[in-house]
Amino acid sequence: MDDQGGGQGGGQGGGPLDRRHFLGAAAGAAGLAVGALTGCDSSPGGGPAARPSADTGTDIGTDSDLTAAAERERPGSPDWRIRSVGPADAVQGYTDKVSVLPGEEFGLYVSTTAPRFRVSAYRMGWYDGAQARLVWRSDQVAGRVQRDRHMVKYTQTVRADWKRTLTVRADGWPEGAYLLRLDASSGHQRYVPLIVRSRSAAGRTVLMHAPATWQAYNLWGGYNLYEGKNGAYGARSLAVSFDRPYDKNGAEKFLVHERALVVLAERLGIPLAYTTGIDVHLSPSVLRGATAAISLGHDEYWTPEQRRHFTGARDAGTNLAFLGANTCFRRIRLERAGDGGPVRTVVCYKTDYEGDPYLAEHRSMVTTDFRVSPAADPESSMTGVLYEGFPTDAPYVVHGADHWIFEGTGVKRGDSFDHLVGVEYDRVTPGQPTPASLEIVAHSPLVCKGRGSHADSAYYTVPSGAGVFATGTMRWVEGLMAGTRENGRNHRMDARTGAFVTRTTENVLRAFAAGPAGRTKPAPRDNVRSVYGSTAT
Repeated sequence: MDDQGGGQGGGQGGGPLDRRHFLGAAAGAAGLAVGALTGCDSSPGGGPAARPSADTGTDIGTDSDLTAAAERERPGSPDWRIRSVGPADAVQGYTDKVSVLPGEEFGLYVSTTAPRFRVSAYRMGWYDGAQARLVWRSDQVAGRVQRDRHMVKYTQTVRADWKRTLTVRADGWPEGAYLLRLDASSGHQRYVPLIVRSRSAAGRTVLMHAPATWQAYNLWGGYNLYEGKNGAYGARSLAVSFDRPYDKNGAEKFLVHERALVVLAERLGIPLAYTTGIDVHLSPSVLRGATAAISLGHDEYWTPEQRRHFTGARDAGTNLAFLGANTCFRRIRLERAGDGGPVRTVVCYKTDYEGDPYLAEHRSMVTTDFRVSPAADPESSMTGVLYEGFPTDAPYVVHGADHWIFEGTGVKRGDSFDHLVGVEYDRVTPGQPTPASLEIVAHSPLVCKGRGSHADSAYYTVPSGAGVFATGTMRWVEGLMAGTRENGRNHRMDARTGAFVTRTTENVLRAFAAGPAGRTKPAPRDNVRSVYGSTAT
């Protein structure tokens, strides 16, 4: 789970960043605010093929082989933000694939109370602070209200099952993270997220987006994996479908937990590849040859196959970074539409796993928490840290100030950053499966539901040379926006925190992009016993 809110409060406790380093890091963090003043897989179906409009007001790309360098030089489109969400039924939509390759076709399903709408495809990135570029825009399309939702009663699964409105081909769309913005003639707007995935990860840092987690929390139609009618846990869905729009503005999870990392990584100019956890599940080749793979701010729902492929990449020399908390906590099953169709359903029975008919012959595929029986496999063997709980709101406290991860931040041991730990957190947990030679680099006291504990950031390496870093807090990517006009008040995290998180993340991304960190950076100093003691729990 995650929380929204916060504000620009004063950072109390801990020494200030060295001014020279602070200003350099703050320049990157403040870049997220640039432009903020301008505005805040299924049935083949019918529907017309979408055509680009001549009235786009920007340079629309047409070359699907654009180099990353050329893409970074293109002008941005600071008007990508939604200005008016309007009523829930004003305009909403979904795609029939969670990701496509450049040039691949996908279906768009739209319902609107307005007589007309149009679609604008924005690729997210740095773009000199604009954070997005308009890549394609449709002509005006006739609007209509699509029929009410369909319910699969046994699993309480809500599906829209609308008729296809448009067929879109991603010609000239460079790989990356996209927001399709639906603009109704009434003036109301919604997003539809889509990943244009990379054909190869070789020599690149892979950003792995988390649509399974987006869908798990999606309350469109009144049901998700947490609650159903009247907010009751017992009425929740046991499986959720991608054949429905996302609730709220249509892309909340991406905007809060992923966008800022995309913007930062593209600003750094390191070679990037884009994919989703679902694509990693489908094939280990998605990560083959990658220098690094990044799990973003809220990446809770994984399949055993995704985890196995991610760990396999680590053992082949790919650095891993977990820039959130609660990562790989829930074990899920993915189901395709029809025979060999795209993945359209996320299954997670949680505490009712005994009612899953799939369980009888696939005991190791039980859809509950990874750490519990009958197939217990805690995530800490991969991440180094273990999810412990929520909610909490606490300062992030530096422990290993001389670690290369904090280079250039000017921090000293004991320096703290208010509100950076929350709302969910992880810690190193002695007694659970943990990699050898694990170094705790931040050790943050907190209170959760009246109980004292700690959140930990940790680093380790493996024989392949791969380095693995976990932040231990879900607010890390949000911290990149701290002290800016982006994302509301960011839990009262301030600009000093934003500068610290930005510089630390830059250090990790740059080092990991250079190859196996265990071969170029100092080895981790195993300090778990000294931090927690031999009998700690």
